[in-house]
Amino acid sequence: MKRLLTVLAIGLSLAGGAHAQGWPAKPVTLLVPFPPGGSTDLIARTLAPKLQEKLGGTFIVQNQGGAGGTVGTAAIKRAAPDGYNLLVTSLGPLVIGPHLLKAVGYEALKDLDYITVAVQAPNVLCVPTASKLRTLADVLAHLKAEPGKMSFASSGNGSSDHLTAELFWQVTATSGLHIPYKGGGPAMSDLLGGQVDAAFININTALPQIKAGKLRAVATSSLKRSPLLPEVPTLDEQGVKGADVQSWQAFAGPKGLPADIRNKLRDAVVAGLNDPVIKAKLLELGFEIVGNTPEQFTAFQAAEFARWKKVIEVGKITAD
Repeated sequence: MKRLLTVLAIGLSLAGGAHAQGWPAKPVTLLVPFPPGGSTDLIARTLAPKLQEKLGGTFIVQNQGGAGGTVGTAAIKRAAPDGYNLLVTSLGPLVIGPHLLKAVGYEALKDLDYITVAVQAPNVLCVPTASKLRTLADVLAHLKAEPGKMSFASSGNGSSDHLTAELFWQVTATSGLHIPYKGGGPAMSDLLGGQVDAAFININTALPQIKAGKLRAVATSSLKRSPLLPEVPTLDEQGVKGADVQSWQAFAGPKGLPADIRNKLRDAVVAGLNDPVIKAKLLELGFEIVGNTPEQFTAFQAAEFARWKKVIEVGKITAD
């Protein structure tokens, strides 16, 4: 029996190695669970040619939007774990959607194998340049003087910009007025027009308006100052602790992805991110390169899942 088990173990090991060595033998789909044109789509399309270059084969970006990214994520959960269907996603479907939506079709902590967080980017607390609020201290004073009246725009209920504002209110023991819009464009338009008082905006969206003098940056949500806005202090250094937030884009696959394939993918993604041309382009857009290991991403995912679950429950946030 021992001899038989040993032979079986060796056979399985060799079969797994052969499978990984022959991959990719057919086109690999990088599924983006959002419509074309957003940050996640940009990351997938920027890295797909580099994955082809490093790994061979063909890498195709496919967009499958719906329900905040949970429809596409559920499709990856159902796919065979053979390395031919992979997910390129933002944090939303992994750590926010499962707490806001019923029956998303997957368990984020159990049904996926995490490969690497590719990039991250902070949010920026912005006010219109005509606003009388010039500093974070001004914002906090206004929130405390008139609880629930200072309006914060977001791209929708449960979005990253919404939850950043909710976390900010929770850690500062203040309350604002959340104004959800159907997308980032309308939210930005009303912020620029002064119809709303403030918003937490992803840095790559906020930067052009800040540089054009149309928005004033009050603070960034990263622990360290952004090299793109070195003059803007962080929330943390201004005394607001525990509100550090990064949006992020990452690679994952169906549960059971062979370790060799997962590691080859991670190494190829990191190599692509650190290509001098790509790295410079991403940094210019406000993205910070991460490229962590599958083990680090798995631990990070669990921590983010618990963190946003608490924010959503405390804030009594719904998707409606």
